[in-house]
Amino acid sequence: MKIKLIPSGPLQVNTYLVWDEESHKGFIVDPGGFDARMTKAIEDDNIELCYVILTHEHADHIGGAEACLAAYPKAKLVFAEAAKPYMANAPLDLQGKGETAHLFPDIAVKDEDHLQVGSMDLRFLMTPGHTKGGMSIVVGKVCFCGDTLFRQSIGRTDFAGGSYKEIMESIRNKLFTLPDDTLVLPGHMEKTSIGWEKENNPFVV
Repeated sequence: MKIKLIPSGPLQVNTYLVWDEESHKGFIVDPGGFDARMTKAIEDDNIELCYVILTHEHADHIGGAEACLAAYPKAKLVFAEAAKPYMANAPLDLQGKGETAHLFPDIAVKDEDHLQVGSMDLRFLMTPGHTKGGMSIVVGKVCFCGDTLFRQSIGRTDFAGGSYKEIMESIRNKLFTLPDDTLVLPGHMEKTSIGWEKENNPFVV
């Protein structure tokens, strides 16, 4: 598995391009914007983009989804079943233009659903709390967790749909059950690991 971090969108969210080296099949996690570097990476490595996956419904993580799908029409849009009511008319107001995205999943996943991308098995964990439709994607010893867990921090819960109780349950009962050496790739800031956060995260220790 190869992973390329390509920050995108107005807030430079951590957008990940992930692909299987043998089959060259891949997916994108959280396209905050449609970035030329992403197109170049896909072309340079001859990647067959299978899925565009959204970890949750906030504007900074979905702003480039429609453009990605238009550029790669064979790719399927994936997000949580619980996010469907919000994605259908999602505000994209980061620049104050009153824009919205109208996103409808080709595949709406639930807790413990799986998708196969080449040799990669994608396991979906529902991790609400930052938003109602929050989820994480586990691929081997890597977890793409959106804005649920950060290095020594957690996602905000003061937005509409946020819940401190739910995000604590998501972290303790879902993410912290993963092996300690699981690499955590969040939606913002730097990478971390499950073991590090168990020992050092002041919000959940």
